[in-house]
Amino acid sequence: MGFSLRRVTWREWLGLAAGLLAVGSTPLPWTVLSADTATSDVRDAFGTLPHSDVVRTAWHSDPFSWGPPLLLAVVGLAVVLFGQVTKARVSGLPQLWLVGGLATVLLMVIGWTTLDWVFDSDQRAFLDAAGVSISGGIGRYLGMAFAVGSLVVAIVDIRAARAESRASRRRR
Repeated sequence: MGFSLRRVTWREWLGLAAGLLAVGSTPLPWTVLSADTATSDVRDAFGTLPHSDVVRTAWHSDPFSWGPPLLLAVVGLAVVLFGQVTKARVSGLPQLWLVGGLATVLLMVIGWTTLDWVFDSDQRAFLDAAGVSISGGIGRYLGMAFAVGSLVVAIVDIRAARAESRASRRRR
């Protein structure tokens, strides 16, 4: 029995879509510097900086920015490719998906809490003294939303796998 796109479930498609969309969010702003509380001189200087110095994509941030979306895409791809293999589903593919989703969310949370570590201690001290804040951008929010979405669908898939297992036992 070979691979067939028709046998891929909607849950598995959503898992892959979440991973691909998370990777698609990496070129968006993930780390943003803002000078809202800074003096007018700092705000004016901020306006002259290149966009890439003020807004960083996941690829120009840290591994906790670009790593989790890639992990989520690999997990989604594995779910689509191996979801049709009965032995893989029975052996724990849905649970592996759940663990991959949890790992992705955990890595993203670590990335969020260590957001300012992209800059060394001297740079952080300078930015803090100047009233510049470091925050997450829209890409980070979208990446987290896709990771949580994949996690929710993984839980739904585990419940579906249990129901499939019970139904196959009743047929015997």
